[in-house]
Amino acid sequence: MSVETVKGFLKRRPFEALRIKMSSGKSFEVPHPEMALPTKAGLIIVLPDQNGEPSERIEFCSFLHIASVETAAFA
Repeated sequence: MSVETVKGFLKRRPFEALRIKMSSGKSFEVPHPEMALPTKAGLIIVLPDQNGEPSERIEFCSFLHIASVETAAFA
């Protein structure tokens, strides 16, 4: 996965929620584009709380370990 690919998903309008699947089997949901920040080495995801709002928890996902990105069709 590359930073350009992830930025492309985050810039789509209308935005569709994303599911980031990691090589470890973990997955993370990104309900809003503001809840993900691409960096040179990976993606910082603000994890949603029980109501789907941004929480204080974050996860760093290295591009080397992102296996796939799915759009809202997963829901």
